[in-house]
Amino acid sequence: MPELTRRRSTDAREECWHVYYGDVQIGTITIRSGNPHDEDPWEWHCGFYPGPHPGEHQDGTAASFDGARSGFEAAWKVFLAKRTEADIQAWRGQQDWTARKYAMRRAGEKLPSQKPSTLMKCVCGHDLFNGAKNQHRLQDLRLGDKIRAWGKRQCMQTDQM
Repeated sequence: MPELTRRRSTDAREECWHVYYGDVQIGTITIRSGNPHDEDPWEWHCGFYPGPHPGEHQDGTAASFDGARSGFEAAWKVFLAKRTEADIQAWRGQQDWTARKYAMRRAGEKLPSQKPSTLMKCVCGHDLFNGAKNQHRLQDLRLGDKIRAWGKRQCMQTDQM
């Protein structure tokens, strides 16, 4: 099991530490700015996304860095107990996709969703081909004199050669 490590943020104006579990950033410990002097100056955030549900993240404040670190470590033990390897892999997958996306933009390439395609999908999941002989139409299913409501319509795909 990896140990927790922390690295100082290079882009934060105030003192800010990113906390890592192996290669996964799991939270931050930072000094708060703009808060009243009688409030705790340090805050911590524990959790990562995607993987767990956003409501599972925890945060808190402390009077000192050591207090914030202790609060973070206690929250992390609870948070980690509910995690699976799939949660951590989801975070890694999102990081990989984000890196690929920015590399494509730097290279002037379009994202897959920005490339034109003649292949489309109906809301029902059937493939639609522009200019092909396949026809796809919505048909009402009639039950006697009653027509089912729009939500009950079904897609009827016909292949005409």
